[in-house]
Amino acid sequence: MQLLNAHSLVFEEFADDSLLPGYAILSHRWEDDEVIIRRDEAETKKGFSKIRACADQALKKGLECIWVDTCCIDKSSSAKLSEAINSMFR
Repeated sequence: MQLLNAHSLVFEEFADDSLLPGYAILSHRWEDDEVIIRRDEAETKKGFSKIRACADQALKKGLECIWVDTCCIDKSSSAKLSEAINSMFR
């Protein structure tokens, strides 16, 4: 599972679900110009403010990571997509 570090907003990969830290989930309405997987252009997107606000709130609650559907699901790989969908239900 892929999460964003709430401090750095850098992706962290967790191969074993038993090693997952506590994390916040951003559930939101998708709009134009959402952040999609690429960090190098993320801060220029309108949707970045939602991710930054989620990270800030997670840190206030003592959580180190966040999961955001628009950027934590790698849709280029059917295996990664399936894994992300299945992990949402756990």
